Amino acid sequence: MADDLHRGLEGITVAETRLSSIDGENGVLVVGGFPLDELAPNATFEETLFVLYEDRLPTESELADFQSELADSRRVHPDAIDTVVDAAERGLPAMDAVRMGIAAASLTRDGEEDPHTDAKLAVAQLPTVAAAYWRAREGDDPVEPREDLGHAANYLYMLDGETPSEERVRGLETYLNSVVDHGLNASTFTARTIVSTESDVISAVTGAVGALKGPLHGGAPGPVLDMLRDAQAADDPADLVQEILDSGERVMGFGHRVYDVRDPRAAVLQSAAEEFYAGREERAFFEAAREFEDVAVDVLAEHRPDLRLETNVEFYTAVLLNGVGVPKELFTPTFAVARTGGWTAHCLEQLENNRLIRPRAAYVGENDREWTPLADR
Repeated sequence: MADDLHRGLEGITVAETRLSSIDGENGVLVVGGFPLDELAPNATFEETLFVLYEDRLPTESELADFQSELADSRRVHPDAIDTVVDAAERGLPAMDAVRMGIAAASLTRDGEEDPHTDAKLAVAQLPTVAAAYWRAREGDDPVEPREDLGHAANYLYMLDGETPSEERVRGLETYLNSVVDHGLNASTFTARTIVSTESDVISAVTGAVGALKGPLHGGAPGPVLDMLRDAQAADDPADLVQEILDSGERVMGFGHRVYDVRDPRAAVLQSAAEEFYAGREERAFFEAAREFEDVAVDVLAEHRPDLRLETNVEFYTAVLLNGVGVPKELFTPTFAVARTGGWTAHCLEQLENNRLIRPRAAYVGENDREWTPLADR
């Protein structure tokens, strides 16, 4: 085995980026130069996306133009909608439908392939694809996107056909901003690798969706919600945590590959959830989640004193998305709605100074085999 082998490319730096900075030791995340707790609760998703694309905040007129560009690109080709609806009717997972739907975004290109155009198409159309899947799964017709609504509001509108409240929009907007980019995670690295071959951005986003589908990357918020519902009904949350540990399962929503401390996104999403649930009947669910977090951290510390298992982004993702009305089955697709912004920004950044991403593998097989004809085997 090679002495310089780094499984999973852990610890290897393969690109320079201005898009996000992670300090895992101290629990700090900077997106587009802004501390996360400064950007996420204040920006619209379009403002965050503009920052990632242009490296600055937009003026009022620039933001209006940018919002209009995205709104004009939301409609998905009818053939793609048919495919997504068919996937839903066949009972295929949501991320399969999203992968198939976004791969067809190039059908709506107006003119030749262009990375910036493709980036906006992908960002604009992925929510339409995800919402169409959900509507079909529920036996309803897709809801056409509205040009007068912002990105987050339009996504919520396409899910249920009702104009969402400001509180729901702000909650979702904060979530989208919080997870839009996070270094060279598996899906982002996939996108950069694909576009480094000088393939198109739509192909890169399609590959990234495939990477995000994996349960080790984007699939935990749903199980977190199930766990929290069990916790709300339990007599003692500590017993539930211990029961999970005794069964050999992971306590979902705790621990992160990058952070040695509490995930900074968890703090931002907790604040957003607390603001959203204030004064609502569902406040008891939020309080139960907070209690479970405190108990789980203590139990996990006793169980694994050698390993700090603090709250990660998935914990309060489940709490907040459940509150604003995103179905559990769409938690991972909604993650993709946000992360498409980061994927496309990384694609554009990669193309600015491109070099084919081509790591090496350490060969551990045999070398001196002799060929045996088929008749002699």
